[in-house]
Amino acid sequence: MLTEPRSGLLAAWGNALLAGLVSPDDAASAIVGEDARHRVVGLPDWPEPAGLTLALGRLRSLGASGFRVALPVPGHPLGLSGPPEFNERAMEAEEAVVTVGAGLGLVPEVAAVGPEGDMHVEVVWHCLPVREAPPADVPSLGEAERELAQALREATEVLSRLDVAGSGPVADAALDAYRARAHAGARDALAPGYPQRAVRVLELADRVALLVELAGSSGHGGAVSAAEMAA
Repeated sequence: MLTEPRSGLLAAWGNALLAGLVSPDDAASAIVGEDARHRVVGLPDWPEPAGLTLALGRLRSLGASGFRVALPVPGHPLGLSGPPEFNERAMEAEEAVVTVGAGLGLVPEVAAVGPEGDMHVEVVWHCLPVREAPPADVPSLGEAERELAQALREATEVLSRLDVAGSGPVADAALDAYRARAHAGARDALAPGYPQRAVRVLELADRVALLVELAGSSGHGGAVSAAEMAA
């Protein structure tokens, strides 16, 4: 099932906190989500691992006025401006958060811990120096909405022709996730303060990603109609 990158959650709820729209505890709880624990290591002048509530406050006191998401992939280091140590960690994780105004970035390290049958997820955010740089050259919300709407139409047409809505447990799980997203939308995924167009863009991105997951599921069958996919 599709989940938002942890860096996206931290940036969204961190920005809502900086804007005074949520409390530190609510922001930290939303970022942690279903994970067991998040800690931040490497904060300047703070030798011990810090919880998210403390870390977000510390970053604000160090001058952070905003958070930006970086989602780099090999050959396309989107949102990264160096130095090499930060870029390498971010490329390995395929995500990171860059602060605005504090010269710091955060890269998540995700680990499943605990005995077999009782595993849980813990996240360590590595705080590292970054170079101050202008925002990455990314599409505007309007451009992203148009491109994702086109991608959704194309994915729907391909799946309709191939009749690969899938069958079996993996495909059924993906289909259930798609239907849930289609009905619930993305309103709960974004923190307060984001415009309605941002909600629509996230909804479209979720649906495109889930259609790709359906296409990759094993088995074939008419589990979902073209009209339902395009709705």
